[in-house]
Amino acid sequence: MDQPDSTIPVTGAWRPGDAPGRRRFAEFFADAPLVLEAGGVLGPITVAYETFGALDATGSNAVLVLHALTGDSHVAGDAEPGHLQPGWWEGVVGPGLAIDTDRYFVVCPNILGGCQGTTGPSSVDPATDRPYGSRFPVITIRDQVAAEAALADALGIQQWACVIGASMGGQRVLEWAVLHPERVPRAIVIAAGAQATAEQIALCSLQVRAIEADPRFRGGDYYDAAPNEGPWRGMSIARGIGQVSYRSELELAERFARTPQPGEDPLKGGRYAIESYLEYHGEKLAHRFDANSYIRLSRAMNNHDVGRGRGGVAAALARVTGHVTLGGVNSDRLYPLRIQEELAQLLPRNSGVHVIESIAGHDAFLVEHEQVGKIIASSLLGP
Repeated sequence: MDQPDSTIPVTGAWRPGDAPGRRRFAEFFADAPLVLEAGGVLGPITVAYETFGALDATGSNAVLVLHALTGDSHVAGDAEPGHLQPGWWEGVVGPGLAIDTDRYFVVCPNILGGCQGTTGPSSVDPATDRPYGSRFPVITIRDQVAAEAALADALGIQQWACVIGASMGGQRVLEWAVLHPERVPRAIVIAAGAQATAEQIALCSLQVRAIEADPRFRGGDYYDAAPNEGPWRGMSIARGIGQVSYRSELELAERFARTPQPGEDPLKGGRYAIESYLEYHGEKLAHRFDANSYIRLSRAMNNHDVGRGRGGVAAALARVTGHVTLGGVNSDRLYPLRIQEELAQLLPRNSGVHVIESIAGHDAFLVEHEQVGKIIASSLLGP
């Protein structure tokens, strides 16, 4: 994959002037910047978000949906100008679906540190009038929840009907429930845990190193490079490492086995089909994501620990007053079921672990819409 098949932008970040699609924008922390958990401040902060359905007269039907690492605010809806892909939970969020937009007012924000409209490394630093790049500060899951809480305040939502997320989104759901228990009477956490494990940290750190080792990364200050000259190769490798961990060995065996890519002979320098698959998805990501955001968000996931500064995980989870529905995937090797079972042992009010049966691994939360939808629907309508 030494030469790209097409022109690859230096960053796939959304930027002012691009088609907004369904995004709305709100600005916070202009007068008083956000004090960050790791030190330093950040402000002003723009949050891009999308809404679906209508807020009722009492403001009691609002549901917060939180996306995973490379997701964005486009949880539902068609691909269109401003949105390169259809909604990532298209089979879960919508009229008559598990998160029924005829009944609920759904809010999905782009994450702080991301690259699809919310302030992140590709955003312009008002102090320099240039992208933050290497100067973007360390952010944590708690900082991201602080930005989301500011959005809730601006929307007039004092309490969510439910906060829902999977993977990195699930990490933020847990932080919401610990940090703002009075605002989260009900939560749904799928394929996530209370703190990052050693293996999760290891895999994320390898992805970060792959990007940083790309000479076109230029220490994070690459935004003035020409097309095809950004750090897309490093991010492609990072994505490949992640993609293998997101799927199960059985699924990869059934889909690809040892099949060569059509027209190629691995004994003569050609690729196996699985290699072509990983390269394709790595290059595809470069059209809609940013290398610096990949690094900042990966490190935020590595630093995830609801017990930090709170007396440990058990003490932190004991603060949660809302009912938590837990879901896990039987083939998830990145966030195995034992992690959700730990949550079930420590959360005061929870459903036990609902198991999603799938060979799709961690990514089952994105593809098993029927099973995921049943877990969500039963929670939203439950006691």
